[in-house]
Amino acid sequence: MESQSQEDLRISIERMAKIGSCSSASLSPGGLRVAFVSDLNGVPQVWTVATEGGWPDLVTTLDDQILSVSWSPRGQWLAFMLAPGGGMNQQVYIIHPDGTGLRCLTQGGKDNNWLGGWTHDGQKLLISSSQRDPNAMDGYLVDVTTGDFQLVAQNDGIGSLSDVSRDGRFAILNQVPQRSDSNLYLIDIGSGTRTLLTPHEGPGTFESGKFSSDGHTIYLIANLNREQPAFCRIQLANGQPGAIEVLSGRDDAELQEFDISEDGTTAALMWNKAGLSELAFLNLETGEQRTGPQLPAEIVYGLSWSKDGKVLAMTVDGAASASDIWAMERESGKLWQVTHSPHAGVDFKAMVRPELVQFPAHDGLQLSGWLYKAPGLTQAGPIVLHFHGGPEGQARPYFDDLGQALLAHGVSVFAPNVRGSSGFGKTFVNLDNGSLRFNAIKDIQACVDYVVKSGIADPKRIGIMGGSYGGYMTMVGLTDFPDSFAAGANLYG
Repeated sequence: MESQSQEDLRISIERMAKIGSCSSASLSPGGLRVAFVSDLNGVPQVWTVATEGGWPDLVTTLDDQILSVSWSPRGQWLAFMLAPGGGMNQQVYIIHPDGTGLRCLTQGGKDNNWLGGWTHDGQKLLISSSQRDPNAMDGYLVDVTTGDFQLVAQNDGIGSLSDVSRDGRFAILNQVPQRSDSNLYLIDIGSGTRTLLTPHEGPGTFESGKFSSDGHTIYLIANLNREQPAFCRIQLANGQPGAIEVLSGRDDAELQEFDISEDGTTAALMWNKAGLSELAFLNLETGEQRTGPQLPAEIVYGLSWSKDGKVLAMTVDGAASASDIWAMERESGKLWQVTHSPHAGVDFKAMVRPELVQFPAHDGLQLSGWLYKAPGLTQAGPIVLHFHGGPEGQARPYFDDLGQALLAHGVSVFAPNVRGSSGFGKTFVNLDNGSLRFNAIKDIQACVDYVVKSGIADPKRIGIMGGSYGGYMTMVGLTDFPDSFAAGANLYG
């Protein structure tokens, strides 16, 4: 009987692990097709499909996984980022939408490269690379015709170009000097002059800078003098920046990302409220804001407007749904599913959706987490605490194949957001800096105390797992609180 149960668990995990995914939506200039990355053929590759849906066309047939794709403004190229062997030394390629003309733009080898966006004329790509210094990521403009690299921003650490003005004179540099702190700079491409756009003291989030069509305004995500990152702007006068102005902000949610329509009149705003996505639209001419349609699942990201501004593409993910591409008609707000990731032998209707719970830490700080109760739970039973990476990551209700396999076999799962997690304001995300990390470690025991006191967990059948920083928390939990856990799995990190 036990052998059969173990075999059922193995089959369940294998089926969950083989569920497909589609992400990284990028619309063609005309909006009639969308490029995306999917593992439909086993290895994540670039595909295209009609925006209205239908049978997708495979564009790349490479052996290594592809991480993201971006359609050029003129439509003749798809740029994508590939991870050789699944490693960190990502390389940037271009290819025609029909699968011809494949070319690697970066040098290969041990260099790390990140794909940014395109210049407005589609002639150059924004790329970050460690080719000059393995300890730094510099900002480059790469001519896709000649393959020439132009060094725009040399950095001591991590930096990337987020946009170039339409006249090609200026670029925006996003620089991260240390964890939980970032800055934006205005770069004069001709002279190399660098002007700080976001002066501030202490930790701060300043990212995703984008020029307006006339180049006189920079839109960005910022949390200057506020807890939650908001949608802001900086107006430029003769190349000199003004103050940061908040255009749309919330006290109960942080701005996750935004995308501005080609005509410059509408900003699509994706908010993260305690881990759930909420879509809104801001009229940049009138300041009027309207709520978007109800989203089909818990998590939405990767917003991409069509050039005519009529369609907005996005990636949708959720606790009980695979990652897929969806689209929305701007005028009506109608949403429709573009791709359909395979899930052979898996019934999503039987999947468990979590509930958001709150509980106190040892010092009274309010913590939260996503609780997935095993179906049919009537008394305290086995549970696994699943810690996210980061440490500035966030537990959100994405689809978790391993977690759902455990749930299907009677094991509950709890994904906490201990102090230091993002999504809950500037103060909270910095509560584990330096020596304060010991308080975050104590939060592990607070998680155990919560699931036991709430009657969900059998204190003798509690497990702990995680990857990256979650792997670290797993090892610390097993070391500092050995009596609290019956088992642990450091997935990686």
